[in-house]
Formats: sequence, structure tokens, C-alpha cells
Amino acid sequence: MPINITMPALSPTMEEGTLAKWLVKEGDSVSPGDIIAEIETDKATMEVEAVDEGTVAKILVEGGTEGVKVNALIAVLAEEGEDASSVEAAPESAAPQAAPAVEEEKVVEEKVAAAPAAPVASPAPVVYSGTRTFSSPLARRIAKDAGLDISTMTGTGPKGRVVKKDVEAAIAGGAKPAGKTIAMDPAPLAVAKGMGDDAILGLYEEGAYELLPHDGMRKAIASRLTESTQTIPSYTVNMECRLDTLMALRAQINKGAPVVDEKPQFKISVNDFIIKAMALALQQVPMANASWTSTARVLHQHSDVGVAVAIDDGLITPIVRNAETKTLSAISAEVKDLAGRARNKKLAPSEYQGGNTAVSNLGMFGVSDFTSIINPPQASIVSIGAGRKVPVVGDDGELTVGMVMNATFAFDHRVIDGALGAELAVAFKSYIENPMSMLV
Repeated sequence: MPINITMPALSPTMEEGTLAKWLVKEGDSVSPGDIIAEIETDKATMEVEAVDEGTVAKILVEGGTEGVKVNALIAVLAEEGEDASSVEAAPESAAPQAAPAVEEEKVVEEKVAAAPAAPVASPAPVVYSGTRTFSSPLARRIAKDAGLDISTMTGTGPKGRVVKKDVEAAIAGGAKPAGKTIAMDPAPLAVAKGMGDDAILGLYEEGAYELLPHDGMRKAIASRLTESTQTIPSYTVNMECRLDTLMALRAQINKGAPVVDEKPQFKISVNDFIIKAMALALQQVPMANASWTSTARVLHQHSDVGVAVAIDDGLITPIVRNAETKTLSAISAEVKDLAGRARNKKLAPSEYQGGNTAVSNLGMFGVSDFTSIINPPQASIVSIGAGRKVPVVGDDGELTVGMVMNATFAFDHRVIDGALGAELAVAFKSYIENPMSMLV
């Protein structure tokens, strides 16, 4: 009996991915544990192992195919003794649908009430009902030309959206033009939902732009950060930290690094100190080392600190687990390894999912201060600005020059109230300004 090979779920949140390439071909024999394919998720490329023994009879999804749904049939394996050439492929409906080639199948969710950017002549006015309707651009255009209210139609497309044949059926059934516009200003509805793709592109001269389609990572970033801004009641706390002592200690540590083959074994960065300081601050203020669920706050025992890493046209936040227990040199080596593999999309989901907090540092670009968006289920993030020399008043009351940096904390107010957030910021500042305390 043939064995189905389906698109694996490489993480709990994965819904679809790209079948990057097959490492086997039809007719090849495979055994459990053999690497048979590479799958790209939104932020990583993972190898897929065979779990059964047999011969690759049919490959149903070609390498390079995007948007393959989890559990979709991608190949068929013939068992031992079975004629691979006679194995029948699964029904077409079981395989992932190909990307639509015509405008009719484009999924769009929008308010019917979206107002045109400029007056457009049409055979009859259209009713703006204010209801939410799923429809394709082609269906809306046909309905508009016929003067019909698309929100009154029953859709037969995927997820109940109205498609071309639904509008044509309405016309054939004798549907009458709306003829009268309800007294409603459609503009607020359009603004509340956001402009549709057609409306946005209509504002620019055709041919004066190019479209860069969203890849999986860009979609994931947009989805996660939209979720964060819409669901997390956040607030910010800013703390100015002196860096003079830290910079002196960093220079001393790096100077004393063991040298092998004329190469220092480590080079500690300011960011390594920041990661360690945030980890220890969470241990000092344990109620801030938490995540939110609908029924309880999750109080974490260890400090798992995410580190924002810019990669080609995207961002990923690998996590330094148990950072409070690690030396600065260990944190430095781990961050270099994680960042390098992140840029090559070689991180496992377990290396960038979860975490208790995160560090985002734009100081190397000369940014003085900024605010980051919290990445749930984390309840905090600290944004680090550039160190800069400014006039400061010393302990003796004399004016002198000192190096400072801005640290801006964003907190999930459901988990960390204002006083608690301030307490964590103070603890962080204390570690940064007294860095020797991180070494004992």
C-alpha cells in the first residue's frame, strides 16, 4: 500500500511553507532517517527526514513551490515489493492548490464602502452598506459596473467570498441596480479597515513603481507585529545609563583574552554586557520575568533573552537561553553563532521561538533612542541607543565629560505595571553602571 508523504509542521505556529528542494528523485530508495527535502518556513530552512522505508513513486509538489499548506500531500512512497511505477497519485484535491493565475481568484477582504480616490463614472450608483464582504477585485468591478450591491450576494468561493460567477448569477437572476445611495459617509469605514491594494496602487502612476511580493518572513513580521500593537497595551520607560566604567572594563577584559595562533579567543561587545545585564535584572525583579496567558501569568525561572538580528530584508530574534548563568565570553560566542546561522536561515524554530524578553540595539547606526515593539509571548523589550559623550556632573560636583546611552523599555501592562517596569529599568541601569557586579 502506498505511503503518503505530507508537508510537515516544523513549528507549532507553522501553517504553510516553501518546499525549497527535493534531495531525492522518483525511483530513489529511502530509509528512515534519510534527508529527503528542504523546507523553508518564514524564518528558517529545515531538513526533512524520511520516517518510512520505500521507493519514491511520485513527487506531487515540485521544488521551489511556495505556500504549501501543512499536511498537504507532497509525495507518495511505494513500499518494498510494490511496483513504484504503478502507484497512483493521491486525488488532485489532496495536493496544495497552485497559485492563482488570474485576478478572479485573488483573496481580498475589505469594506464595500471604500470610496474611490476620484469621481468615477458608472452606470448606476452603488449602495454602501457598511457590511464586511469577502470578494475578488474582478467580482467587485463587475458588480460596480452593473450598479449592484455586492454585500447582498452569497459567495461560493473559498471562505465564502464573492467571486465572478456569483455576480454573474445575480445579474442573470434579474438583480436590480441599487439606484440609491444610503446616507452614510464611506470614508471612515475605509480608513478603519485600511485601503485595499487596488486603491493604493491607483494613487500612483502606472509604470512608476515595481512590486516586491511579500515572502514568508515579511508576512510573518507583519502578522506578528500587527498582533502585538493591536492586542498588547504597552507603555515605555526611558533610562539614561553611564557607560564609562563598562567601557573601561570591556577594554581590560578584551586585552586579557587568551591568544591562540595570534588570534584572541574572544572579543566582548557592549551588547554582550547588555544581554547579561537584562538577564540579571529579570532575576532581581522576578515578577517582571513573566508572560501573559488568558488565565495566568507565567513566571519564568530563567532569563531567556532574545537578540534582534537584522538579516537580508528581514529580522529574526534568536534567543540566548539561561543567559543569567552564562559568562560574557559564552554569551558573546553564542550570539555570534546564532546570528551567523540566522543570516543563513539555518536556525531551528526552538532557537528563535519563545523567550522572556529581548534586546534591540541600533547604536551601531548612530541612533540615539527609539522604541521597539514587544514580541509576544514576551512581555518586555529594551531598545539600546548609541553611546555618546555628553557633559555630566561627577560625584564631586564638578562638570566633566561622560559617555551615556539611552535604554528605552517597552512593557506589556497586563503583566508589568508601571512601578514594576521602573524597578526593572533601575536594576538594568545598576548592572550597566556597575559592570563588575555581572562578573561575580
